[in-house]
Amino acid sequence: MPIDIIIPTAGESITSGVISRWLKNDGDFVKRDEPVLELETDKVTMEIAAPAAGSVKQTAKTGETVKIGQVVGSIAEGAAPAATAAPAKSEAKTEAKVGSSEPKASAQVATAAPVAAAAGVAGSAAAEKAAVEDVRATPLAKKLADENHVDLGHVVGTGAGGRIREQDVLAYMQSHQPGSVNGAGAAAASSAAAGGGASAARSVTRDRMTPLRQRIAQRLVQAQHTAAMLTTFNEVDMGPVMELRKQYKEEFEKKHTIGLGFMGFFVKAVCTALKAYPAVNSYIVDDDAGGIAIERHGYCDVAIAVSTPKGLVVPVLRNAEKMSLADVEKGIKELATKAKDGKLTLEDMTGGTFTITNGGVFGSLMSTPILNPPQSGILGMHAIKNRPMEYPVASGQIAIRPMMYLAHSYDHRIIDGAEAVQFLVKVKQCIEDPQRMLLEL
Repeated sequence: MPIDIIIPTAGESITSGVISRWLKNDGDFVKRDEPVLELETDKVTMEIAAPAAGSVKQTAKTGETVKIGQVVGSIAEGAAPAATAAPAKSEAKTEAKVGSSEPKASAQVATAAPVAAAAGVAGSAAAEKAAVEDVRATPLAKKLADENHVDLGHVVGTGAGGRIREQDVLAYMQSHQPGSVNGAGAAAASSAAAGGGASAARSVTRDRMTPLRQRIAQRLVQAQHTAAMLTTFNEVDMGPVMELRKQYKEEFEKKHTIGLGFMGFFVKAVCTALKAYPAVNSYIVDDDAGGIAIERHGYCDVAIAVSTPKGLVVPVLRNAEKMSLADVEKGIKELATKAKDGKLTLEDMTGGTFTITNGGVFGSLMSTPILNPPQSGILGMHAIKNRPMEYPVASGQIAIRPMMYLAHSYDHRIIDGAEAVQFLVKVKQCIEDPQRMLLEL
């Protein structure tokens, strides 16, 4: 009797997800606990394992939204298919020993050659088909590629998770010379360039919003609708940190086997500032009596925004206030790697008392970051630009300094303006005098 493949419980707040892809096709043999599909939820992407060994039968399609507890397929229990038997030894050699004629052996060779050639062609075709099936593309993109004989293996996908969309196929056809598209695709590409280019350039497609993107949208709107959000700005001279990195970067990496980046300094600076201004490290919550309460935290769980192909995720670096600079850098690298590989767990994403986001890596000079509910504060880092500044301070002299704008968005319901400004000034002081910060002076 087949055993159902059921979507398991993924977390307290997760009720559904989308099948991003099946890892096994219908009829494929799978071992017990071997992953058979990927489920994308509004928080994480997880693999669903086979409940038994046997042949896979799919009842839900890729891209379909499924609920927790829903049956999406089954496993027909059975042993693994036997390996193909080795071909029997040719009788030609035996017959030669008993005096068979030369023409008969030649006939056998002549017969075997076409069979081997046919098998080679079939194997090649099967390999090509498997390679095409491995490419992730929307049904519309596959249809367009088939109609125009475009090899999807050469098309770069811009959709979620690198999925190929219709416009990616059109862009590939338009950007290549007619000779690079095989068969009828060449004529189609030429036609698009000659008369259909305008319509192709104005094409409109609709892709379903992923659960993760929907969740991001909901939380951003929630933050703007529920919090009295304001942003205060300041600027910081990055020269001292840059000089410290230049002086100790190689020695630090050699000893701790991790690079010395800017984010580690900002995490330590934020922890120092949160200790000085604990209201920024607090939540507004509902108490047991149904009233409003302030939840204060005696620890610093710093969430760090990471951009991934599927959207923005904010994994949490826990107890950052107890970490050394090297431990912070290692923790950041581990979380960033897991985020980009789609390996973050619910535990990695849960909690966080304050968030740091760095738009500077994309070239942002100034922005107003949005709160990450239920947190009351978020720090925005930006691009480092050389600007004329008074340096040294109060010297009356002008020098070119590497400057960064900082933005601190906060919930005015719990944090007063003066406290928010002083928090940001404290971060600035820590970055401009990193030795004192690291020595906890």
